[in-house]
Amino acid sequence: MEPTTGLTAFFDDRYTTDGAEFETLRKSSTVRDRVLDDGRWVIRSPRPLTEAEVLAVHDRCYLEALGSGDPAGLAGSNGIGWYPNLLEAVLWSGGGVRDAVLEALQERRPTASLSSGLHHARPESGAGYCTINGIAIAVRAALAAGAVRVLVLDLDAHCGGGTVACLEGVAGFEQVDVSTSGYDAYEDTSAAALRISSAGTYLDDVARALDSISRPGTIDVVLYNAGVDPHEASGGAAGITTDTIARREALVFEWAAANDLPVAFTLAGGYRSSRLDLGGIADLHLLAFRAAAQAAGLRAA
Repeated sequence: MEPTTGLTAFFDDRYTTDGAEFETLRKSSTVRDRVLDDGRWVIRSPRPLTEAEVLAVHDRCYLEALGSGDPAGLAGSNGIGWYPNLLEAVLWSGGGVRDAVLEALQERRPTASLSSGLHHARPESGAGYCTINGIAIAVRAALAAGAVRVLVLDLDAHCGGGTVACLEGVAGFEQVDVSTSGYDAYEDTSAAALRISSAGTYLDDVARALDSISRPGTIDVVLYNAGVDPHEASGGAAGITTDTIARREALVFEWAAANDLPVAFTLAGGYRSSRLDLGGIADLHLLAFRAAAQAAGLRAA
């Protein structure tokens, strides 16, 4: 039976940071317009993260620096600088990741947050254009809500070492990571496995990573960090095309549907170049929304 209502995507205008032109902080509203045009998604505002949720993952001195801008080096340790409403923006966007995961867990349907998961942020600082690790906070929220096994599937171009650092020793967390860059790489652990891929093997490597997941039917919820920056026009690998990204999204959501797994996903990386403007980035992100809706049995309008 087809679902009778649209799937939920979380977004709030407060995701956007005043004065920042960097794509991670600016692209959400452009993606929202594409998602609304698709017709199979309902946009809802999340609850912002609480101080307690952030402090379960990050050091207090870092949180205070994000709020005040002082010390400047710590406040701007994400690599893109500090802005007066930066903390407010990431509390709202991180809340979207958390609410998407909780809704997927409860409703057993695909959900999304029109934000990055900010997977490079570490307990003591930001890194790699990431401030507060919303993925790590969302994993903790899912476990607190009764999940026993939460899988982070990280297909951003860059490795999710920040998430691994934030969740070290947390029972119930595991990560499968296929990247095309060695940035933020980490040694495999009992909870996290990393593959560095290339254009020639990319889809095969994603398929092998999915096949390597043991007992997938026992996973309670998947948090998919769906970066489009592996794309050749977005700083990724030559030969990873729009068709490659579309096929990747189909692989992920068909695998999840075959194993009856709810997926919450985030936008993650996607960057402008001389060949890709903000609208083009949004079009690439829309591929995940289309694949998720298709897997959920919703026909395109």
